[in-house]
Amino acid sequence: MGLRHAIGDLRNRLVSNPKFRRFAKAFPPTRATARREARDLFDLMAGFVYSQTLLACVKTDLFEFLAEGPRSLDAVADRAGLPLEGADRLVRAAQSLELLEARPGGRIALGRLGAAMVGDAGLSAMTRHHALLYADLADPLAVLRGAKGEALSGFWGYGREQRTEGEPDAYSALMAATLPMVAEEIFAAVDLKRHQRLMDVGGGEGAFIVEAARRAPHLCLTLFDLPPVAERARRRLAEDGLDGRVKIRGGSFLSESLPRGADVISLVRILHDHGDEEVAHLLSQCREAMAPGGTLLVAEPMADAPGAQAMGEAYFGFYLAAMGRGRPRSEAQVSDLLTRAGFTDVTPRRARIPLIANIITARAGKS
Repeated sequence: MGLRHAIGDLRNRLVSNPKFRRFAKAFPPTRATARREARDLFDLMAGFVYSQTLLACVKTDLFEFLAEGPRSLDAVADRAGLPLEGADRLVRAAQSLELLEARPGGRIALGRLGAAMVGDAGLSAMTRHHALLYADLADPLAVLRGAKGEALSGFWGYGREQRTEGEPDAYSALMAATLPMVAEEIFAAVDLKRHQRLMDVGGGEGAFIVEAARRAPHLCLTLFDLPPVAERARRRLAEDGLDGRVKIRGGSFLSESLPRGADVISLVRILHDHGDEEVAHLLSQCREAMAPGGTLLVAEPMADAPGAQAMGEAYFGFYLAAMGRGRPRSEAQVSDLLTRAGFTDVTPRRARIPLIANIITARAGKS
């Protein structure tokens, strides 16, 4: 056993002893640590309430309202459609979380975190979306035993390809709101100027392709997804004036070969939705679809994202379990899958905000 582990075990024996905890709370040199640990544990327990405070602010558009300047409690209550007492309770809760802050004269202003929410359609959309996750995690042990969450599996379900014409599509709305954040990270980390043809595999209804068309006007673009999804992408891209520029191909990458000809293939938030065997098959398909030297671009949250480890293992671990498919993988695990599929020069790219996406590029090796 290493020294670090031995020290950790000693720490755990001490901290798990009620007598030592009482001593640590009273002893000045350890009092601050005891308080911090108590606060951290309470925050874990109370996290759902904090998230619901954020959701209440988002659903009432308080951040956009207060972006115009500090307001009175009466004005906040009127905007939120709440009685004065309810608005006061929400404001105080949001102030404690730095979403809002108090100003002289009883006025209410944006806090530092609330200010960061203003105009961020992706964060607001994800905040609303999490009502589905919380419904599925009402019994976390059921999810861990393999019960698929009805809310998330229905939302992401690749049953979405069966959506009837004219039915509201919350999936597409969420993708349209959140993918620009991911695209911004991708285009900041990867230079596509030397490439000519990009194919986005699993591209949904075109949210990433639209960003690629805007940011890299020289690229010839192809979107590949399940046939019903691809057909909806065709209509959406026509509305954006891209029907003459983007080729739409319908098919399943699990059972069909990918179209050939692209010198860069993107997999944006695709791998973590699938098991290892499916991912290995997909990566092999991507390798076969490109000439040697072609580039594969993988962008998704990863389990060991610097400064965001809890996001990878705790958040996405449970999210994907509730969804009923896939799992989070570390950068090393994704790199290993790429190497096994015949890719070389596997290179992690530094993302500005790893919490949003980690990025890896690789070159197609010789067959």
